[in-house]
Amino acid sequence: MTIQTEELSELRGGRVVGSDGEKIGKLEEIYLDDSTGQPQWLAVGTGMFGSNVSFVPLEGASRQGDDVQVRWDKAKVKDAPNVDPDGHLSPEQEAELYRYYELDYGTGDADYATTGTDTADRDTTVGHDTSGPTTDEAMTRSEEELKVGTTRQESGRVRLRKYVVTENVETTVPVSREEVRIEREPITDANRGDAYDGPAISEEEHKVVLHEEVPVVAKETVAKERVRLDKETQTGEETVTDEVRKEQIEVDGDSTVEGDTDRR
Repeated sequence: MTIQTEELSELRGGRVVGSDGEKIGKLEEIYLDDSTGQPQWLAVGTGMFGSNVSFVPLEGASRQGDDVQVRWDKAKVKDAPNVDPDGHLSPEQEAELYRYYELDYGTGDADYATTGTDTADRDTTVGHDTSGPTTDEAMTRSEEELKVGTTRQESGRVRLRKYVVTENVETTVPVSREEVRIEREPITDANRGDAYDGPAISEEEHKVVLHEEVPVVAKETVAKERVRLDKETQTGEETVTDEVRKEQIEVDGDSTVEGDTDRR
């Protein structure tokens, strides 16, 4: 399916695949022709985490669902000449890319090849934005700023569980026991009657039951405490470091320029 111009913005950030069906990278940016303002080149993020950018012509590209399929394979695009993605392709860079992709630079849509206007004329054109359509007499300098916030994510899980362990407990308990003690007493007037009660000579047997205490162990379950999980928030600081881009404006030419010519 041929890509319509109005579809390109919604495809930005999507996948770019080669003619072999392999993923080349992510569509980072769309470069426009200087004179017509029409899409001309696709800047594709390749390499680890999109660290490199390769340029591939939009010519012959088609839409495959949410993907953009170009007419060259993955290896061809990744080996394209290295061009810094600074928002604009110079005539030399564009000519080098045309040669690499074996396209006719002289009959392409690029403004350098079709208008006949040389580089010097373009540089002196008031209000001509090299990245898009003509603007007013001033250019806007922009720069990226870090907008740092926080997002909430799961950092771990804590589980409260109960299990049984066995340990030895030693304690001392007092115990008592009965023992036999023989008591002897002489015959007196007080016990004489008891002493002579019964036969003069006989056999007798007396029994005494002895008792003792022994330890007895019983177990009782006693609730000791209540345990639960709770959360508290600790607040700290983390340093965030990232790269930001900013535009700088300078004046090229032989004429003397009054005022602040390099506002950064």
